[in-house]
Amino acid sequence: MWLFLFALWIVLNGRVTVELVIFGVVIASAVTFFANRIIGYSSSIERRLIRNFPVFLIYIVNLIWEIIVSAFKMCDMVYSAKAPEPVIIEFHSGFQTQLQNVLLANSITLTPGTITLFQEGDHFVVHCLRGEFGEGIEESSFVKLLRKIK
Repeated sequence: MWLFLFALWIVLNGRVTVELVIFGVVIASAVTFFANRIIGYSSSIERRLIRNFPVFLIYIVNLIWEIIVSAFKMCDMVYSAKAPEPVIIEFHSGFQTQLQNVLLANSITLTPGTITLFQEGDHFVVHCLRGEFGEGIEESSFVKLLRKIK
């Protein structure tokens, strides 16, 4: 985190001088100290994020793809004048970490045609405009990728 903050300081200043480097070291150290002491941030979180970076990158690409595919399905539903047949689906993700559950809930909501109504722990309640939008949601590509996070 310190290295990222220091690099951000240098990039945002646009030049490198002795004064800027000294101020950058002091400010990056102060912010890192604040994050560690007050917010409870630790370097183990950083290591975990770096270790799972390839999975997160694949997850983001997959999320964008699913948003595009769902948007076309929504366009087809709208332009073909098919009446929505809303359904509410309840399922358990089986994830133990809050990060995995929140990522799944937000990904479902970002995908057109579905909204996460309720999420507590690994229990989800999802509203789908059509039943087909919710089919296999318990074993979707989101869930499979999130299982790879260690």
